[in-house]
Amino acid sequence: MIKTLKIFILASVIPFFVVFCLGGYWLISGLITYQKQPLQLTEIQTLTVEPGTTVIKLAQQLEQQSLIIDSWKVKYLVKLEPKLANIKTGLYQMIPGDTLEALLRRLYLGQQVVFSLTLIEGKTIAEWQQTLATTEHLAQETDAFNQVLLNHGDTSGLPEGKFYPETFHYHADDSLQTILNRSYTMMQESLAQAWEGRDPDLALSSPYELLIIASIIEKETGNPEERDWVSAVFNNRLKKGMRLQTDPTVIYGMGERYKGNITRKDLRETTAFNTYKIDGLPPTPIAAPSRASLFAAASPAKVNYLYFVSRNDGSHVFSSTLRAHNNAVNEFQRNRK
Repeated sequence: MIKTLKIFILASVIPFFVVFCLGGYWLISGLITYQKQPLQLTEIQTLTVEPGTTVIKLAQQLEQQSLIIDSWKVKYLVKLEPKLANIKTGLYQMIPGDTLEALLRRLYLGQQVVFSLTLIEGKTIAEWQQTLATTEHLAQETDAFNQVLLNHGDTSGLPEGKFYPETFHYHADDSLQTILNRSYTMMQESLAQAWEGRDPDLALSSPYELLIIASIIEKETGNPEERDWVSAVFNNRLKKGMRLQTDPTVIYGMGERYKGNITRKDLRETTAFNTYKIDGLPPTPIAAPSRASLFAAASPAKVNYLYFVSRNDGSHVFSSTLRAHNNAVNEFQRNRK
């Protein structure tokens, strides 16, 4: 009797167990199929995950946008892989062909859209600010450059030249100060390296003076082969007590008055930056020097050049005497048609 009862119970339970297992199998199989279906996208779209957004709320949002169906399944989907429920806030990109699984994994890993900002060498703070004014998804702050200086204990209020030109990557709504802090630190590190390895015969007394000369070198030539020669001209002039007489400093001193041309009147005007009128260096850098210009300023070429003039093709003629220089000027500038 007992044996018969056991057989009866087993006969009753086994079908139920089989049905239960089959049901679980079909549920899991269905969820796997569901998460691998592509989103209903025909073009790239962005997705903003706000603070406090749950994966369930996100799924409902996607269904409202007709990107997925049956958002209720996500509740069970994350039970299979609980970590996918830990989505991170930020701005993400959805690409045609993306599956729900791929999207949730991206959100779990925090793989946000990456933007880039390029601070170009040879540009001034004012020119960089024009670029920053149109930079998308970057939280702007008032007087950010000077604020970074203050954060590093620099109370000069003179940010020109102290930030490293580079391409920086950021996420949506990152702080501009965060980027500028990296730029400032990179410049200070590069400047310290250049100053430490400077030529013993360098006619400069501080890293800041090196920064000033490097900025002038940056503006005078973009030709890598000429940077150390330009540096030599300025270093030789400083050692002899000659004025630098370089046009980019005049232009910087003119500010917004500069419209693309320098007149004789401009060269005769006394400003703090007109190196045709002042002795020694201008008071600040005139642009953001590249690393190459920093090291060229620190290690001038071993030549006796005192002059150079443009060939109008990006290169220069270098001379050791005024007569040779005037001949080059006559050939490439005064007689230019």
